[in-house]
Amino acid sequence: MNKETPHSFHIPVLGIGYSIDTPVKVAHLGISSVISLVDDMLMEKLREFYSKKFDLPFQAITEKIEDFRAKRITAYLNLVDKIAKEKFEELKTSYDQKSSEFHKYIEMLHDSSHLKQKFEQLKQDWDKLDVKEWIHENLSMGSIDVNIMTKLDKENYRNREKLPIEFNDGHAALRGFVNSDLSSSVVLSAGMSTRLYNYLETFDEFYPDKDFKLKKKITLKVSDHRSALIQGKYLAKKGLWVSEYRIESGLNCGGHVFPTTGYLLGPVLEEMNRMREDLIKQTYDLFRVALKAKNRPCPDNAPEIKITAQGGVGTAEEHQFLAEHYQLDSVGWGTPFLLVPEVVNVDEKTLDLLSKATEEDLFVSNISPLGVSFNNVRGNTKDLEKETYIKQNTPGNPCPKNYAALSSEFGEPTLCLASRKYQKLKIEELKNKGLSEDEFKHEYNKVVDKSCICVGLGTSALLVNHLDTRLEKPGVSVCPGPNMAYFSEVITLKEMVDHIYGKINVIKRKDRPNLFMKELVVYIDFLKSKMDETSRPWSEKQQEYFASFSANLGKGIQYYKELFSTVKLNIQDKKAKLIADLEKFELQLKNLPVS
Repeated sequence: MNKETPHSFHIPVLGIGYSIDTPVKVAHLGISSVISLVDDMLMEKLREFYSKKFDLPFQAITEKIEDFRAKRITAYLNLVDKIAKEKFEELKTSYDQKSSEFHKYIEMLHDSSHLKQKFEQLKQDWDKLDVKEWIHENLSMGSIDVNIMTKLDKENYRNREKLPIEFNDGHAALRGFVNSDLSSSVVLSAGMSTRLYNYLETFDEFYPDKDFKLKKKITLKVSDHRSALIQGKYLAKKGLWVSEYRIESGLNCGGHVFPTTGYLLGPVLEEMNRMREDLIKQTYDLFRVALKAKNRPCPDNAPEIKITAQGGVGTAEEHQFLAEHYQLDSVGWGTPFLLVPEVVNVDEKTLDLLSKATEEDLFVSNISPLGVSFNNVRGNTKDLEKETYIKQNTPGNPCPKNYAALSSEFGEPTLCLASRKYQKLKIEELKNKGLSEDEFKHEYNKVVDKSCICVGLGTSALLVNHLDTRLEKPGVSVCPGPNMAYFSEVITLKEMVDHIYGKINVIKRKDRPNLFMKELVVYIDFLKSKMDETSRPWSEKQQEYFASFSANLGKGIQYYKELFSTVKLNIQDKKAKLIADLEKFELQLKNLPVS
């Protein structure tokens, strides 16, 4: 029996440590969330912490054990799965207790939920029903999904000898997930990695079993339909099915940002919805051929494909519109949950910083050692720690974890651009280049700007749970999206869910822009900054890039003009202003010297 999905939202991966134990707190309540698999050291510490908390046996997995990274990840995921399932079983037996977790589960459902409506109908006849049977047949847990950032696939060494590719960080993380008890999805983000995708092919768990079910599923975070089709077909040719395509706004999101060439969320979702059946057909045709060639069970019809989206959503109205107009299976709410300490690990200093953050405090930075733009907030304690190192003339971080040690610029083993060793070597190199004082200062600032985010994004989990931070240092990195400016109160899970479903409104500001309009502004600002920082005269390739970027934004504006004019929205009084703003942005775009 297919149970109704309890909620129309999910909690995406939040940094490295912010959502690392979120399923322990919400999965039993039917809410799906995502765990980052970057930091096996942090997972090992939390496994020990939760083992003590729930009186479970614990045996440390040290670095002396072969394949320790994969084994740590498996052990941690099994623990999270065990705790979540036990809490869910307890919830199901608490139906006759007032203010129990069972009633919390039911109360947080959307009022239009079939499950909630059915419960309200049956409540009067509890005595005549087999309550336990009804609960068993209708209630389900939230999914405990995992995230692997494909760029973080560092090669590893033992006794100074390079290990085989399957011991790379990303490969080991995937193996750790596969060997776990979880029956859920791995969310692959940060672009296509053929070597990691090829590794998926070696695991039976990603293929349909004799009943055509998938124990482990694949979710791809993609920017548009073209990306979804290319990656989906690549995997389908191997007999691997992509169960979900997760669309994320290129700039109006948290974490690392991967801007498109001006393709906006609305038009992207429109195309994904329009081309959904074509995407299913093209991938299924390849999928079926590949499975038959491998003599594996093949379903007569294409397995389910979900289309979900995230990035910038902040009101119940926006949530409902995205879900209904684009036929989305779920909408991701990330940044707002950073103000829900009941759900994520946010230390008090960072919580205070985020609650007070304005538009001016939130910015896209270059601090990531991955060479990818990274959302940031001014005044975070990791950046303050970085500035202290610079003032002490010892720039760079000690780099105890090496997860982002990907640069081979100075040979092997590879180094992280935020590490003290790399920055020392790079600064010495700059000194020998004969640069002018201004040129040296410019290049020097670019080098020392890199921050140790693979530690900083996990430290909050240690602080919140009162665990040892001596190895990592207490500085905390945080990466909220632009939407953070409009959420200013620390709230409970119940309040956040009620806000998502329109029962209450936790946004006090009256000037929050529509999510589509906010993304458009962010993209125009991004284009302007790229043009300003690109030295003239522009090359032909640069001119083509800027012209294409501007043209795509222009098409997006036309799409939104038509959308706001013709689609029935619950914003009748704002339509005129939205269209007037679009015309203003259109004029700004036309006045940009893109050639």
